[in-house]
Amino acid sequence: MKSFTYERAKTPAEAAGSVAKASGAKFLAGGTNLLDLMKLEIETPTHLVDVQDIGLDTIEKTKDGGLRIGALVTNTALASDQRIRRDYGVLSRAIVAGASGQLRNKATTAGNLLQRTRCPYFYDTNMACNKRQPGSGCAAIQGYSRQLGVIGTSDSCIATYPGDMAIALRVLDATIATVKPDGATRTIAMADFHRLPGDTPQFDTVLERGELITHVDLPRPIGGQHVYRKVRDRASYAFALVSVAAVIQPDGKVRAAFGGMAPKPWRVEAGEAGLHEDPAAAMETIFSGARPTEDNAFKIPLAQRALASAVAQTRS
Repeated sequence: MKSFTYERAKTPAEAAGSVAKASGAKFLAGGTNLLDLMKLEIETPTHLVDVQDIGLDTIEKTKDGGLRIGALVTNTALASDQRIRRDYGVLSRAIVAGASGQLRNKATTAGNLLQRTRCPYFYDTNMACNKRQPGSGCAAIQGYSRQLGVIGTSDSCIATYPGDMAIALRVLDATIATVKPDGATRTIAMADFHRLPGDTPQFDTVLERGELITHVDLPRPIGGQHVYRKVRDRASYAFALVSVAAVIQPDGKVRAAFGGMAPKPWRVEAGEAGLHEDPAAAMETIFSGARPTEDNAFKIPLAQRALASAVAQTRS
């Protein structure tokens, strides 16, 4: 691990300002992903700004009947909150499907959104990786790609977004509130938060330098039955080959977002209209333009089966 300096911010504005003015600075919250990457020298920040003391660790009701989740609410606290379990069950189930209890006790809401890919070529510093070292190439494209992306990828990167929580937030139409170093705030739709790689796969999100996530906002409950299905190589402590967050309405209409398939949570609202009438045709729309490799072409039919299983669970 390379040497770095450290400070502990007291307010969101102070934290954002410190990261903006120090070259190579990064925010530190739970550290469950960042510290691992630092040990491997994949991430080499010169300065860490610890945000544990800035508040943002509560879940509050909003005026429109939704919930505002602080950026530092732990995954355990979020998944176990009675309001989340009752009204946003897909979110609670997605969080519990990820990591271990010990990690969920430490991992934060914002940090979960910002975790980096688990592509094995990203983690192997002997391999070319445009996400880790822009312009070096993508060893994964000609390598073993069973776990990697089938849609939303590019000639520069085929890595997938690894998380579970964000898949549920995408199907719930969550939004993300941030503060910039100059004090300006903005709201980012979950659909727009993570970037597709294009020619710049080193940028995972649309956040600007020093911009700090302060909250995640959930709209008023949408009702229906909530299911999270995660298909992986082993029953625990593994990232998804395919996952699906589904909300099935009383009239049979289905909302669905997919994980393990793309560089971001994958949801195509235009395809959802037909999911309850002609699932096969709807899935063709949702995964139109997919570019699977020989190793991972199985993911598309697997996603359809995972969704069918989720829907069937609500009818049993």
